[in-house]
Amino acid sequence: MQFLRKLFYFLIAVAMLALGALFAVQNEATVPLDLLVVQLPERSIALWVLLAFAIGGVVGLLTSLGMILRQRTALAAANRRLAKLRGQASTETGNQQASETKPVEPATDSTLQES
Repeated sequence: MQFLRKLFYFLIAVAMLALGALFAVQNEATVPLDLLVVQLPERSIALWVLLAFAIGGVVGLLTSLGMILRQRTALAAANRRLAKLRGQASTETGNQQASETKPVEPATDSTLQES
């Protein structure tokens, strides 16, 4: 099943690259890009569009990476607090079984996709 998933993602990536190449071939017109204070040289309009698409993807990945790191930090803090509370409960009641319980592990990409 893992092999099929990787094959599927690979085929999607190849299809996207093929569509990008087809888009670039069909849009050969050159245009300058004017960014208020600087005017970039004339390049293919397909290059400017694909570059904007790629920059947007990188910004989206960096934004989601920040949120994931924040959630993992919060989960680690909650696990530490849980372990501390379980330790206190086991010393108060003399119950050693509570301290042997494993804390919740951070979610990985594969577990998030399955749910």
